[in-house]
Amino acid sequence: MLQTCMGLLLTGVILSMSTDIAHAVPPPMEVPQASQTEVYRTIGEIELRMFIFNPSGHKSGDSRPAIVFFFGGGWVDGHARQFAPQCAYLASRGMVAMTAEYRVKNRHGTAPAACVQDANAAVRWVRTHAQRLGVDPQRVAAGGGSAGGHIAACIGVINGLDEPDQDATVSAKPDALLLFNPALVFDAGPGEEPLPADYQARMAERLSKEERAALSPYRNLSKDDPPTIIFHGEADTTVPIDTVRRYVLKATKLDLRCELAAYPDQVHGFFNHHSNVDAFRRTMKAADEFLVSLGYLTGSPTIDQFEWNATPNSTTPDQKEQR
Repeated sequence: MLQTCMGLLLTGVILSMSTDIAHAVPPPMEVPQASQTEVYRTIGEIELRMFIFNPSGHKSGDSRPAIVFFFGGGWVDGHARQFAPQCAYLASRGMVAMTAEYRVKNRHGTAPAACVQDANAAVRWVRTHAQRLGVDPQRVAAGGGSAGGHIAACIGVINGLDEPDQDATVSAKPDALLLFNPALVFDAGPGEEPLPADYQARMAERLSKEERAALSPYRNLSKDDPPTIIFHGEADTTVPIDTVRRYVLKATKLDLRCELAAYPDQVHGFFNHHSNVDAFRRTMKAADEFLVSLGYLTGSPTIDQFEWNATPNSTTPDQKEQR
């Protein structure tokens, strides 16, 4: 009954806040430098693509760990190319790393609930096609930055997100979460210190009261949630780090593995390769070590030897076009 009510609420949120998607089909966007590109979901005229970075020598039938990243942009904008460098590095380490498109307000007229539903569909698509993709369906992680970190957390901790067109027999719950300055807490719990007023005001501009309740990872933490690492700048004024500390404290009290990698003097989006290569390397080193601890990777991080070639239409090391 709870899952049914959640699904009805999310559907109502989308219908009440979305414009007609038939009139909001976006123009083609720049394609990240992936090994292959596939459409993982079609809604009306909208095709959502998955950009897949494969390890060297990878083939169908393999059983590699995988990760799906979701870009940031406040549920309003953004592009999957944001996490292409992270994908290329993790592919060089042996993972099948993917960065997914999802619907956003500026291009599709959709509400945040649609972002979450697309993320849910993306992870389920990976598991459904695991054999062909050469992926281990029991080692599928999700990650993302800011709003993308939020939707990854949502599918990791909130039950009842399945839509009627989704096969609920295939789990969409990630096996691990890698979150970069994510929005996780929208309101304080009973007896808790209020959240910063300016942060509450920004969240209220982006999400309705009903959405903040239905799509709150903090409210929905439970004992069966996946191991999580969160990368956050201590100088982040967009998503204050104290909100993340609340999340980590609550998760820890539930005996969940939830680690906070805090970075002094770093602001929102500090981890992006295009803006701070040093921070990119430091966060990916910590991400690598976290994945090694889960058995997804082996050996020591090689991030110090990794170079991201961002030249359009070129390929990264060990990334060959698959036709």
